[in-house]
Amino acid sequence: MILNKVELSIKINETLEQLRPFLIADGGDMELVEITDEGIAKVRLLGACSDCSMSLMTLKAGVEDAVKKVCPEIFSVEAINLPFFV
Repeated sequence: MILNKVELSIKINETLEQLRPFLIADGGDMELVEITDEGIAKVRLLGACSDCSMSLMTLKAGVEDAVKKVCPEIFSVEAINLPFFV
């Protein structure tokens, strides 16, 4: 699959801008780091999001769902700095 990463980056960043007020309200934020050839959007969690126990839920149920709606080419959204929860 060949992805137009520039176009996808714009759409993903626009989506993050719409979600940003909710993240900032809880003391966090996130930024797009890269889009892989496999269709994975890699983000960096910032502020409170980087060590919040709800980050995985926010990432998958919130951010990933919103990104996939505007960019169906994206397979998943993953955080490069999400701590592993057991």
